[in-house]
Amino acid sequence: MFLLQLLLVLLLIVGALAAVVLQTGRETTADARHRSIAAAQAFAHAPGLPQALEGPDPTATLQPLAEEARKAAGVDALIVYRLDGITLTHSDPSQIGKHVIGPYAQAAEGHAFTRTFRGALGPSVISAVPVEDAAGKVVGIVSAPVTVESVQHAVDRQLPVFLAVAGVAVALAAGCTALISRRLRRQTHGLGPDGMTRMYEHHDAVLHAVREGVLIIGGDGRLLLANDEARRLLGLRAEAEGRRVRDLGLDPRTAELLDSDRIANDEVHQAGDRLLALNKRSTTPFGVHRANVVTLRDTTELQALTGRVEVARERLRLLYDAGMRIGSTLDVTRTAEELAQVAVPGFADVVTVELRDPVLHGEEVDGNASGLRRTAVAGLTEDHPLYPVGRLIHFVDSTPMAAGIGSGRSVLEPDLAASDGWRAQDPERAGRILDSGLHSLVVVPLQARGTVLGLVNFWRAGDSPPFDREDLSFAEEVAGRAAACIDNARRYTREHTMAVTLQRSLMPRALPEQDELEVAHRYLPAPAGAGGDWFDVIPLPGARVALVVGDVVGHGLHAAATMGRLRVAVHNFSALDLPPDELLGHLDELVARIDVQDEGDLPDGDPPDDPDTPDRPDAPDGPGSAPGGADDVPAITGATCLYVIYDAVSGQVTAATAGHPPPAVVHPDGKVVFLRPPVSPPLGLGAGLPVETASVTVPEGSRLVLYTDGLLGSRTRDLDTALESLGRAVSGPDRSPEEVCAAVLDGLPPGRQEDDIALLVARTRLLDQERVAEWEVPSDPAAVGPVRNACARKLAEWGLDEVSFGSELILSELITNAVRYGKEPIRVRLLHTRTLICEVSDGSSTAPHIRRAKDTDEGGRGLFLVARYARHWGTRYSARGKTIWSSQALDGSGAPGEEALGEALLGEWDDDGWDADE
Repeated sequence: MFLLQLLLVLLLIVGALAAVVLQTGRETTADARHRSIAAAQAFAHAPGLPQALEGPDPTATLQPLAEEARKAAGVDALIVYRLDGITLTHSDPSQIGKHVIGPYAQAAEGHAFTRTFRGALGPSVISAVPVEDAAGKVVGIVSAPVTVESVQHAVDRQLPVFLAVAGVAVALAAGCTALISRRLRRQTHGLGPDGMTRMYEHHDAVLHAVREGVLIIGGDGRLLLANDEARRLLGLRAEAEGRRVRDLGLDPRTAELLDSDRIANDEVHQAGDRLLALNKRSTTPFGVHRANVVTLRDTTELQALTGRVEVARERLRLLYDAGMRIGSTLDVTRTAEELAQVAVPGFADVVTVELRDPVLHGEEVDGNASGLRRTAVAGLTEDHPLYPVGRLIHFVDSTPMAAGIGSGRSVLEPDLAASDGWRAQDPERAGRILDSGLHSLVVVPLQARGTVLGLVNFWRAGDSPPFDREDLSFAEEVAGRAAACIDNARRYTREHTMAVTLQRSLMPRALPEQDELEVAHRYLPAPAGAGGDWFDVIPLPGARVALVVGDVVGHGLHAAATMGRLRVAVHNFSALDLPPDELLGHLDELVARIDVQDEGDLPDGDPPDDPDTPDRPDAPDGPGSAPGGADDVPAITGATCLYVIYDAVSGQVTAATAGHPPPAVVHPDGKVVFLRPPVSPPLGLGAGLPVETASVTVPEGSRLVLYTDGLLGSRTRDLDTALESLGRAVSGPDRSPEEVCAAVLDGLPPGRQEDDIALLVARTRLLDQERVAEWEVPSDPAAVGPVRNACARKLAEWGLDEVSFGSELILSELITNAVRYGKEPIRVRLLHTRTLICEVSDGSSTAPHIRRAKDTDEGGRGLFLVARYARHWGTRYSARGKTIWSSQALDGSGAPGEEALGEALLGEWDDDGWDADE
């Protein structure tokens, strides 16, 4: 009653408190809405506001006025936006000038509104009011947010009063109820009238209905009470109560215990043909009078069941151990060893496991597989007579092993000495097995999905009892669980082998030759199997090199195949010589299209959905996944990529990232700086958002460190802490890329790797400025000759006379095209690397192309010369125009001779000629 009454008081107080708090919160929120809309409307209609918005510096004019109005109105901010979302005033000056995306379209259309959403100040009540000029045109938006935190403070200020009143009420109710309850308990000794009645009713019901004998013996040794079960177990007569226990005709040992003050715990006493478990306790200090309580329980049947219960309990424990220990890894051999170890010595003295060879290699088992290879043993001594581990065994048809393999059913051989079929396998070895003490055998096939993978043989030796039918059932249960684990390990082994093979075939086997960077790399697969981490080094024209690292979420075949698809796509886009941001933008669009195609849910001919609104369910991957069709193929969404271009002429590093960790730049003095491009979503989730780049110029000898997130440790680890730890590992001057790779991997915590790790370290080299030549070319055809002659002199200075003729032809064509069809500024650059690179840049965005020329065309065959003399040539675009480049071997190999060139040029005027112009 005390608790019930106290609970009712608490519920009433809590309800009242909640109602007051809710009402106060509602009123405060309503007040916030009124203040917000009033402040916004007042400022939006302030005289001169439209003219200030159209002024040269609206922020300088409006910010002081907005702050004064905000303080006067009691709002958290008074923000003025232009229609393009640029913030002009704000209570936080750091927000001024930023572009804000919010639900202001309604205000921009001339309609004021008030709503609650998360803004720059957090969750807030925000009113937005349009600012109109004299013609009624909306020229800006005024927003007045009141943060939810401010509203909550108003409610919190009243909570102490409410809580104090509630506490006083609870204390008064508890005190009064406690006093009343205490007085009632003292007067009734803790029981009311109903309780006293129930106590006596229960007393009689228990004494007569309980299946346990109860005796109460007084301090003088007389029997005070005996229930019906006690009378039955001891054979007492009706008039036994009131008599001394020694006169009841009980067993002397039992009578002596009942007449003494000794305490007993489950003592077994004889009572006729029954065995009774007896417990004895004194009623002191629970009773007023000294007495003893005795309970009796018939254990005759329990004794017979004890042995069987112990056996069943042991079997259950073994099954539990089997479920916990078997299949702890996805290794076939280790799983077989766990099966052998779990049954020894609790069930068998010796266990051997034989598996078919295809199972050990992760392959499917066919009906032609012959022989079993002993894979695991347990319980054997060094001089045992059984076949050793690794032995390929061909069982003869009469053996229980062959019968188990052929029928897929278990075979019981309780007495090996009497089994002629078992002896037929190897009579001499069978005799030695019997001499060693092995005498009983159970053979159980390991079956999974209707296929026999192998056998498990349970042996008993020495004094152990022979196997029986109950043992056979238990052995089949253990083997069934183990077979499923072995099959899972086999399938994982197969998929893991295929994934590793596929991944190795798709990863770069050797890095390309180039002089711009000294590169070292490392790749560590995850413990769970091959994943989707990858890296690449791609030489680019113009003494530039692209460094790429990427990460595909998940492991297994799909991750490896996806990695290959992305790597090929990056190579293809790199061949177009795109900037990092454009390349990742194209890669993002490609991934989005691939995801839509892989879903397989589009009808033929329908275009894919807008990638801005993807709706692709995530699909599991890893060793256990087995896609059954196009709809089950996991999406690539979640793949990340980092693309870095290093220019050996200028030393500039340009990087762009799609959801990937930033690269580290280690300066020659050992200082580490992380180059952080603006963050973009992972591939496939870009939703049309632009990818931005970050650039930095590094001195020669700097090291660029690119990596995947597996190197940062657990995904739950703080990113800044992980980057700081990585920075310490790669810092330090005068270390080669190989030394940096070794130091980083040696610093990894042992046994903590959760994901693949790809690491790419490159030390920068600068192209000697003596090997770089540049010229500005006026937009005048007469300027072609002088520039060509200057280039010839530079080639002679470099000792490249063998390629001088072809280079002059190439430069003449490219410079002439730039002067004729291009725009200023026109620049020519020669780079002397392991090849000779000729570059002609101009301000136009049109590029030359090769086409068939007509018989009557007098020109248009210049690019034919470029294609014949250059090993490679192409076009790359920049923000200021384009660059046409060509690459020639320094020894002149591949270039045609003068006679061959003349014949080729004459052939160009035939019907099969080509035209090359812009």
